[in-house]
Amino acid sequence: MNNAVLHYIYDPLCGWCYGAAPLVRAARDVLTVRGHGGGMMTGSRRQQVSAQLRDYVIPHDHRIAQLTGQPFGDAYFDGLLRDPDAVFDSAPPIAAMLAADAVAGGGLDLLARIQTAHYVEGRRIAESSVLIGLAADIGLEEERFAAAFYLMRGESTQAHINESLALLAQAGGSGFPTFAIERGGRLQTLDISTYLGQPDAWREYLKTQAN
Repeated sequence: MNNAVLHYIYDPLCGWCYGAAPLVRAARDVLTVRGHGGGMMTGSRRQQVSAQLRDYVIPHDHRIAQLTGQPFGDAYFDGLLRDPDAVFDSAPPIAAMLAADAVAGGGLDLLARIQTAHYVEGRRIAESSVLIGLAADIGLEEERFAAAFYLMRGESTQAHINESLALLAQAGGSGFPTFAIERGGRLQTLDISTYLGQPDAWREYLKTQAN
C-alpha cells in the first residue's frame, strides 16, 4: 500500500459503473479507493420505470455486457424494467453506501452488492427495506446500519452528492464512472476504456501509477 488514493466517482444506477465494478475490486488490491456518489437520478431526475426508460437503457446494457462481461439478469430485463411501480432514484443507495462507510468502512462492498441486486436480481434498490437487507447480506448489523442509513438520508446525502460533483469538475471528468488518482494533493483522471473487462491488466497498470 502507499499514499496514493483512487477516487471513484460513480452512480449506483449507472450501467457503465456496474460494468466497471471488476475494476473497482482490482483497484482495491493495489491502493486506497474512495467512492463518491454523483446523484445521476435524484430529485427531478428520479424516474418511474416506463417503456421509454426501458427502451433507452436496454441497448446500453447489452453493449456494457458485451464489452465488460458483466452479467445482466432476466429478473432485471424482464422483471424490474417492466415494473411500472419501480422508481429509479440514486439517493437512497448513495445514503446506504454512506451509512455502510460510517458503520464499518463497507461502502464499496455494499455498492457492489447493490449493483448485483439491481442488474442481476432485479431488486428495487431505492427501497429502504431492500437496502437494509442488502447491508445484512454483507455482514452489517441490521439495527446499527438502519440507524446510520436514516441519519444519512436527506441533507447529508445531498451534501455528499454536491461534493462528488465538485470533485468531478476538479478532476476534469465528464461523467460516470470517473477514476482520478490523487498523489501529493494533485488529481489525475485515468482512462479506463481500454481496461473494461480486463481487471488484471488494470491492476498492473495501477501499480505503475500508485507511486
